[in-house]
Amino acid sequence: MSEDKNRATAAALLPLVGGAGNVTSIAHCMTRLRLGIRDPALVRHEALRALPAVLGVVEDDTYQIVLGPGTVARVTPEFERLVERNRAGRPAAEPAATTPTAGPAAAEEPVAPTPGEPPRGPETATPPADPASTPRPTAPAPPPGPAGAPPTAADELAAQGAALKARQKSRNATPAKLFLRRIAQVFVPLIPALIGCGIIAGINGLLANLGWLPSLVPALAALASGFMSLIAVFVGYHTAKEFGGTPILGGAVAAVIVFPGVTHVTAFGQRLAPGQGGVLGALGAALLAVQVEKRCRHGVFPGRGRSRAWGRVPEALDVLVTPTLTVLVTGLVTLFGLMYAAGAVSTATGTAATWLLAHGGALAGFVLGGLFLPLVMLGLHQALIPLHTTLIEQQGYTVLLPILAMAGAGQVGAALAVYLRLPGNRSIRTTIKSALPAGFLGVGEPLIYGVSLPLGRPFITACIGGAFGGGCIGLFNQLGDTVGSTAIGPSGWALFPLVRGNQSLTTTLAVYALGLAAGYLAGFLATYFFGFSKHVRAELNADQHPTAGVDPGSLTGTDATAPADATDPAHTTAANLTPPAPAGNGPTATPPAAPTTDPVTNPTTGPTTASRP
Repeated sequence: MSEDKNRATAAALLPLVGGAGNVTSIAHCMTRLRLGIRDPALVRHEALRALPAVLGVVEDDTYQIVLGPGTVARVTPEFERLVERNRAGRPAAEPAATTPTAGPAAAEEPVAPTPGEPPRGPETATPPADPASTPRPTAPAPPPGPAGAPPTAADELAAQGAALKARQKSRNATPAKLFLRRIAQVFVPLIPALIGCGIIAGINGLLANLGWLPSLVPALAALASGFMSLIAVFVGYHTAKEFGGTPILGGAVAAVIVFPGVTHVTAFGQRLAPGQGGVLGALGAALLAVQVEKRCRHGVFPGRGRSRAWGRVPEALDVLVTPTLTVLVTGLVTLFGLMYAAGAVSTATGTAATWLLAHGGALAGFVLGGLFLPLVMLGLHQALIPLHTTLIEQQGYTVLLPILAMAGAGQVGAALAVYLRLPGNRSIRTTIKSALPAGFLGVGEPLIYGVSLPLGRPFITACIGGAFGGGCIGLFNQLGDTVGSTAIGPSGWALFPLVRGNQSLTTTLAVYALGLAAGYLAGFLATYFFGFSKHVRAELNADQHPTAGVDPGSLTGTDATAPADATDPAHTTAANLTPPAPAGNGPTATPPAAPTTDPVTNPTTGPTTASRP
């Protein structure tokens, strides 16, 4: 039964992303199906978000469909098989879906619109359709709201969130930030192993403390520690793969770091230790290996033509010389430089994190928890991933992640306050109800880009909630109750199985739960009392649109169309959005008069004003 459900989910997703021909790559992380999309205009964002299995969508360097932990790992193989079958059976079918009136799904199956797509309404059968005057909701990248109908408040927030996200994305497209993003991508494939080994380590610690199954404890310790002892090799492999080198060569040079025989090597007057430098040394070694390999193939000083490239290995000798020089040059630099330097940086990182929370305590947690979301907006949070992995490698857990996870708790608390403060705005309340389950599990984008960030002030009050949650955990760290995470990736409630510290498991879980509660409460109270001015709240509550099916994951706003239960745009304008409706409440044969004379354009000023509190 579960397999049928996953297969059905994959079958529902494929036509909505433009068909098999529009998918260039398929991967997944802990919660998201990550797709390479050939033509973004073919993706039907609203219909995707309306699917019951979809928690939200995120447009980044890949198109990310949030399915949740566990679900995504089961849906992805079904999706891959479906794509392969479609490509093998109908290789030329999907490109035909570029016709705007047909929609992307037309290339896959000549059937009725997919559930979740905004219905086309009775006007598709009765009036003489003029393609130029009746834009369909399935047309690529329509403006927020159909012609003749004002956008709902949720649509307005979605559009504003999209604009903010687009501006921030363009600002973050600097070489340094793009480099940090690629570094972060190196660790994404490692997250499942980190989580699995982290949970096993937690179970092993519990059994050891209770004195249960003593014969099983060493075996579990081996399972939990085996991956971490070789993590440098996996980091080197994926670094070379991400930056365009030969992956196995990246793994080979990184393996030098964990080789036990390095104890016989002396650098800077000190004997090296296996694992010295850790993941930072592996990153540096693999990046250097990629550059050496490229220079061997393209020349040390490549000219405009291949004949002018100096130092290029002849093609006939490439298979012998290039791997040898790559491993030799990079390996020597790693042994006599990188391991020592990266080891010093790794040790300083662990010492600084421990000192910061031991002495800074609540203040350090307050600052880290409050500033994490702005760091995400600036794209600087990517730099924290190698630090997390380094701390896990050194101490068995990272003390920073539980504090940073409080930023999501602040978002949830702020969203709950917005929900209560806007009882008259059904569209925003529907968005919040749909996005809250994902928020509790640590998936924050639907709430950030769909609610708090476009509203402006609630984003700030959400950061205040995260600050108080982080300060709570920081205070307990200062008092001696350390709380850490044995893996990276999960957040919110999903982090509970990975929480570990220097006290009993019950105490550590209680401290983390207390931090979440503090984040929820502070974010709620700050937003409830300071999230809106009276004027803005009155305008937002004036939106009485009886909408349903409003976008629950309005992360981009590029396809903010009518609600899922809307009918003809003009008929919706007159009949549903303006109770007086003096002239536009007639049959759908007379829709063109509404767009310029209907006074319902006034409610759209509410969200616009709210974005500038």
